[in-house]
Amino acid sequence: MENSGLKILLHASTWFAPFLVPFVLYLVIDDQEIKKLSIQAILFQLVMTVLITISIFLIIFLIGIPMLVIFGIMTFVVPIIGIVKAINGNTFNYPIVGSWIK
Repeated sequence: MENSGLKILLHASTWFAPFLVPFVLYLVIDDQEIKKLSIQAILFQLVMTVLITISIFLIIFLIGIPMLVIFGIMTFVVPIIGIVKAINGNTFNYPIVGSWIK
């Protein structure tokens, strides 16, 4: 349950500063778990931004609408799951990018 407040801040920052807060926490905090989560959060936001942008372009072909809905929901729900796991003291890895950082 160590640094649970920082983990909650990191996950919740997706709604107000999705790149700034994880970057600052990565630079300031020495805890390796916080650094790992910070990198995952930044990568997750970058990947979701790219996927949503691609989905917007694919709307022209009507294939992007379901993708836009799914990725939009993921961008909103995944940080909530991270917050709940941080409150409970469990480990959380972001989907898609969680396995990229060891």
